[in-house]
Amino acid sequence: MKTFFNQLFDYNFYCNKKLIDQCVGIGDVPDRSRLLLSHILNAHNIWNSRILGKQPDYKVFEEHPITSWEDIHYENQRSSFEIIVNAKDFEQRIHYENSSQQAFSNTLGEMLFHIINHSTHHRGQIVADFRNQGLEPPVLDYIFYKR
Repeated sequence: MKTFFNQLFDYNFYCNKKLIDQCVGIGDVPDRSRLLLSHILNAHNIWNSRILGKQPDYKVFEEHPITSWEDIHYENQRSSFEIIVNAKDFEQRIHYENSSQQAFSNTLGEMLFHIINHSTHHRGQIVADFRNQGLEPPVLDYIFYKR
């Protein structure tokens, strides 16, 4: 399971990095894409924090300057890899509260997979936004990553 999650987080890192690099390169990033990429980074931090039982560094929809995205992304990845390396049981249930203070419980594996799935969902929205703005998005399909 550790290998599986390491591979997924490698792919997630790769995709987010490609989008960040493109955004830095174009400079004038569409507003929606800027908000969504900040949200991806925030949510990753929030889920890592829930797993680790600590307070998150960011709010769900906090917007960050493009110049800080790479550092936040790197720290999120480092934290996720540390979680995976130290995991003893991916079926361990973790109790947490969402941003509305509602109590929930999920397994570590479910929470880690959610980080990946959530990021993929919003990257798809960013790709659509890029196309709507006349920008050519990077190819982020998993199979292209693996080739």
